[in-house]
Amino acid sequence: QLILKKAENTPAFTLINRVMLRSMQKAKYTPIDVGHFGLSLEHYCHFTSPIRRYPDLVIHRIIKDFLQGQTDIESKYGDFVYSASKQSSEKERNAADAERAVDDYYKMLYISDYVGEEFEGVVSGVTGFGVFVELQNGIEGLVRLDTIKMHGKKFVYDDKNYTLSDGKQAFRLGQKVKIKVAGVNVGERRAEFVL
Repeated sequence: QLILKKAENTPAFTLINRVMLRSMQKAKYTPIDVGHFGLSLEHYCHFTSPIRRYPDLVIHRIIKDFLQGQTDIESKYGDFVYSASKQSSEKERNAADAERAVDDYYKMLYISDYVGEEFEGVVSGVTGFGVFVELQNGIEGLVRLDTIKMHGKKFVYDDKNYTLSDGKQAFRLGQKVKIKVAGVNVGERRAEFVL
């Protein structure tokens, strides 16, 4: 929260927020009460989310039986809860992956109409082969290292600081850059940018 508060009014806020979310362990369903880290709760059972219909149904059945005074709840639901937890976690991951793939597809379909156009963006990723730039509309593309003017020097990737530098020119996370859409492969959900 402190990091996000400090980054609040900077161009890198969205990027920092996303990187922090990606770095957190993905939630998974389990019959073991491990609490909730984000909410600082020692005991936690998640239900009533509109996207988690089956886990809700399972929890509601258990609560209903408990409220009706049934005493054999653990033996009745024990094995079932383990398999339901595993299946629900897998299906939720699959759904999230599918949602991301569809979002990426439509983003590429949209940006394909803008090949040759210039946009302002923010460096959202730095690698040894180039920099990823995210536009204000959430579309991300790659600026390949071989398209960056070299100044006669070799770019060096610093993985500890997420920078790519040749001594004169450096690229770092959150840096504003201007790009041109060079090409789009809708099928592979990839956009190529040049500075």
